[in-house]
Amino acid sequence: MSSREKELIDLLVKEAEDEFLRTAGDLPPEELERIRQKVRERARAEAEREVRRLLRKREEEEKRERERVEEEEEYFIRFNRNFRFQHMVLFTSVIILIITGLPLKFPDFALSRWLMSLWGGVKYSTVIHRIGATMLIYFMVHHLLYTLLSRDGRRDFIMLIPTPKDFRDFFQNIRYFVGKTEDPPKFDRFSYIEKFDYWAVYWGCVIMIGSGLILWFEETAMKFLPKFWVDMAHEAHSDEALLATLAIVIWHFYNVHFNPDRFPGTLLWWHGKISKEEMLKEHPLEYERIMAERARRKEAGEEGRQ
Repeated sequence: MSSREKELIDLLVKEAEDEFLRTAGDLPPEELERIRQKVRERARAEAEREVRRLLRKREEEEKRERERVEEEEEYFIRFNRNFRFQHMVLFTSVIILIITGLPLKFPDFALSRWLMSLWGGVKYSTVIHRIGATMLIYFMVHHLLYTLLSRDGRRDFIMLIPTPKDFRDFFQNIRYFVGKTEDPPKFDRFSYIEKFDYWAVYWGCVIMIGSGLILWFEETAMKFLPKFWVDMAHEAHSDEALLATLAIVIWHFYNVHFNPDRFPGTLLWWHGKISKEEMLKEHPLEYERIMAERARRKEAGEEGRQ
């Protein structure tokens, strides 16, 4: 018991003693002192009991508050630093490619003319476009090496492969949206939405880089490929660019940033962390697996200490 608490007890005892003396009347001194001692002892016992009760209550409240704060502030690392770097390179390159490439596809639009004048004309726009293309190629090479050489990369790649559960989750989600079931699908580390995102990027990079290299080095390509391959590359590059832009704006931006649960956006791409609440809602199967692994490690550690 702290000195402050002892002072509080002494103060309560003194108040009880003073109250007794004010109401004691004309008692003989011996009787007065005897009753006064009993009042002091009883008041101290009651004061100590009350202080202990208040202390226990305060400790319980502080414990609950700590548990609440810890629960609210518990975060999980969803994406490591390497993956976040890749994502930043990817979206930077894609933005550069969109704002320098689509004006060539839609030259009559006022926004296209403004962007072309901003870059200083087609000549300089092409240079900037190829800088973005080089970044995209670097991203693809980096990601392939990350997938092959990194444990996290191999794990994520395997978990991104579509499975029959993804089709079941899709139809269950439809039923949940139209009110046919009260239970939404439970996702693991990656939902079918995120898998679609990933493979759309993968497929898009293959088409855009392949066709882009043919167009970039057209004269060299013509030495080895027939003319219709170059024509196909033109069409594929142009149409895939538009498709990729629409997929990013409509599909990816909605699911990641404009979804009512996420609006006005998320900084997951920056810090890589996801809260416990988000984990339970969006990736409950992954959360269960992480908790089971933690419990297993804790049990193994306790057995090791014994």
